[in-house]
Amino acid sequence: MKIVKTVFCLFALTLFGATLLPSARADAWDKKTVVSFSQAVEVPGKILPAGTYTFKLLDSPSDRHIVQIFNADGSQIITTILAINDYRLKPTGQTVMKFSERPGDSPEALRAWFYPGDEFGQEFVYPKVRAIELAQTTHYVVPAVAADTYDDNVIKTVPIVAVTPDQKEVEVAQVIQTTPPATVAAVKETEELPHTASSMPLIALLGGFSISLAIGLKLFLKLAS
Repeated sequence: MKIVKTVFCLFALTLFGATLLPSARADAWDKKTVVSFSQAVEVPGKILPAGTYTFKLLDSPSDRHIVQIFNADGSQIITTILAINDYRLKPTGQTVMKFSERPGDSPEALRAWFYPGDEFGQEFVYPKVRAIELAQTTHYVVPAVAADTYDDNVIKTVPIVAVTPDQKEVEVAQVIQTTPPATVAAVKETEELPHTASSMPLIALLGGFSISLAIGLKLFLKLAS
């Protein structure tokens, strides 16, 4: 009976480990991030008062980056905004929020959000009129949509441009790094083997499951005979 108990314990642990894998991946996929602001912050179409918020990347059927901002515990959505890729050469192990400085007491405008370890982040796309103002006052290029407010149609279909500080509209790819730089691509190629090796825990887990099942079946047949 002791052997049977051991087998069933191993079987239970294997199943428990299998249930943990999908949730860990899902968390990394939607980039869920809880962040606190000590003062008011501007995001496209909204001013967020000082407080704690949850940022998530939406599972969008369109080929666009859509960010949802929730309250602290993620129970209430506050706003949905459009973003584009913004690559960096040196990923960090911490969440990074980039801001555009503003004159006076106006809230700082949130430019981009980088998830820990990612070489790319989400650069926020502002309504065109606001993007022009931000570009002029901050002297940065600002991604924009040709609309004053956000709605589902704007987020999913309206073309994205980049507004320069001198109020010119240019293609986003000309002024913002939306694709991996050559150095990042080279690093990713050299890391391909370790990335493939990361599936080993899952293989080992499945192997343990198979062994447990085989031993359990053998003991069951032995006891039955």
